Amino acid sequence: MTKTILITGATDGIGLLTAKTLAAEGHTVLLHGRSEDKLKAAAQEVGGAPKTYRADLSRLADVNALADAVLADHERLDVLINNAGVYKTQHTQAENGLDVRFVVNTIAPWILTQRLLPILPKDGRVVNLSSAAQAPVDPQAMRGKTPLDHSGAYAQSKLAITIWTQELSKTHPEGPVFVAVNPGSLLASKMVKESFGIAGNDLRIGADILRRAALSDSFADASGAYFDNDSGRFAHPHPAAKDGGQVSGVMAALSELSGL
Repeated sequence: MTKTILITGATDGIGLLTAKTLAAEGHTVLLHGRSEDKLKAAAQEVGGAPKTYRADLSRLADVNALADAVLADHERLDVLINNAGVYKTQHTQAENGLDVRFVVNTIAPWILTQRLLPILPKDGRVVNLSSAAQAPVDPQAMRGKTPLDHSGAYAQSKLAITIWTQELSKTHPEGPVFVAVNPGSLLASKMVKESFGIAGNDLRIGADILRRAALSDSFADASGAYFDNDSGRFAHPHPAAKDGGQVSGVMAALSELSGL
């Protein structure tokens, strides 16, 4: 059965390769990107004239506009893959004063997921890109009150998205499935090349696990879980993900900052 699948950050790297893989299997792939030119190029590479959506996920107004556009175009979305992310950026502060790394990596996917839940069926899936890099979250950093370096902000934002993944699974026990995935460390993405100056590992490692998380039976009962593709198994995230104070701090900040 073919699925309708939205992939954020689908103009390069793991997102683009995942889109190509899924489209080749006959699924309807919706592509999100920040650049109109890159979206056009990605659509040509994916083939089949996929629907494209342009939005800058560092701007919450754009995130809501993206959700509005998808809701207007589709009555059903089977899978949402929150792939877009940022590690190193010249401008770390968004226009609203928040930390760009938290906005793109944690808050934007939270808003998009919440907005699109009405069209995600009970057997649908939300696949969130986590990372092996995880660190306890400072809710004040989420609010833009505590400056962080690139690695600190990235690690905290990735634990934060892992936390809200597990929390949404608790409030939606009948589905859809919410799963956080570390697609693999230091893959050959634009982020890795620009941040670490290395070629990186085969992108197919990441695209394969995202496809599996989106479609395979092995993830059908994995709501709230974290999959570590470095070890190739479901694993425990950073221990802070189970700390009640940490979880409540993250969720309170998300509620406040998203307006949801």
